[in-house]
Amino acid sequence: MNKTPAPNSFTNQPDDRGHFGDYGGRYVAETLMPLILDLEKEYRAAQDDPAFAEEFDDLLEHYVGRPSPLYYAERLTEEVRKDAPEGPKGEKRGAQIWFKRDELNHTGAHKINNCIGQILLAKRMGKTRIIAETGAGQHGVATATVCARFGLPCVIYMGAKDVERQQPNVFRMKLLGAEVVPVTSGGATLKDAMNEGLRDWVANVHDTFYIIGTAAGPHPYPELVRDFQSVIGHEARAQMLERVNRLPDLLVACIGGGSNALGLFHPFLDDPDVKMLGVEAAGLGLDGDDHAASLTGGAPGILHGNKTYLLQDEDGQITEGHSISAGLDYPGIGPEHAWLKENGRVEYDSCTDDEALQGFQLLCRTEGIIPALEPSHAIAKVVERARAMDQEKIILANLCGRGDKDIFTVAEALGVEI
Repeated sequence: MNKTPAPNSFTNQPDDRGHFGDYGGRYVAETLMPLILDLEKEYRAAQDDPAFAEEFDDLLEHYVGRPSPLYYAERLTEEVRKDAPEGPKGEKRGAQIWFKRDELNHTGAHKINNCIGQILLAKRMGKTRIIAETGAGQHGVATATVCARFGLPCVIYMGAKDVERQQPNVFRMKLLGAEVVPVTSGGATLKDAMNEGLRDWVANVHDTFYIIGTAAGPHPYPELVRDFQSVIGHEARAQMLERVNRLPDLLVACIGGGSNALGLFHPFLDDPDVKMLGVEAAGLGLDGDDHAASLTGGAPGILHGNKTYLLQDEDGQITEGHSISAGLDYPGIGPEHAWLKENGRVEYDSCTDDEALQGFQLLCRTEGIIPALEPSHAIAKVVERARAMDQEKIILANLCGRGDKDIFTVAEALGVEI
């Protein structure tokens, strides 16, 4: 397991109560507090245990298939350069576009990295039952996968709306032995699935471990999820230095809760020349309510055990997020992202459903890669930023999931019957 860099202005750990600046913390039921404290204790012990790191790294290599490739998207770069405007001195524009290909992991997304780490923690704690929430289904599939691998029963909570639009992943979870529970409360999406997961956890705290899928939730989840996902950035850093002998100029990743983005960004936070861009889901546009851009259109509040930016109404009630991508419609953001926004280290932008669909199709026809709708949001912004950058500049984006699960959603959006 890659350890976090030494503490400094940007990569410092949260404080003892789990705060990144004003964000984070652990706002949980009294019943859960002893387990949360025990989880933190076990995680600190695991960080100092060479045997834990050895097993984690072994599974990432031989089960997940890491390191994932670092790929230069030559045809996409050429496509961008065709209509890129010249610079003020006539210089040619169109930055090089590279991808960290985490969609090639076992289960098809970055989620498996974190699930491997958390199932090992569950084993250390003697837990015999696993629960999880899922939106697009990729975290649910990854959780069901590690539970099958280690012989533990698991229950996956999934919004009923997401169950309908992610049928391939629902079937995969069931094939892997998981019980999938559709959640009909609220907007029947990811937020509501996480609510049900927390209710289950409170009722079954003695034997149950909750594998949270993103860098949110009560401390220590935002920290430990980020650390397990940081394998993405550590690999990318070493691969970039080996391939081109320098670091990228810009990192780009999509953001729902934000684990894939933090996984890429965190090992680069103390490199001042490496800029970073997180891309939220603008849905049908930021002018209305049909979006999931909590950093742009939200305000600080408390949800799912932590303080962060949330979509909420005038009374502080959480509103529903919207995105064509089931993995990006969470109405909040990981607390470390809230802190990185406020201290200015990471820039945050958003991408509409239509722009994501364009990015999806562009990568398909230029590189022969069918991306998930989540990283398609990042691809759209990569193309936009690359056109404004000189040709010697390098953009590295995290291709955090593959698009098998989204074929039916994309076909419906494009008016195609399958």
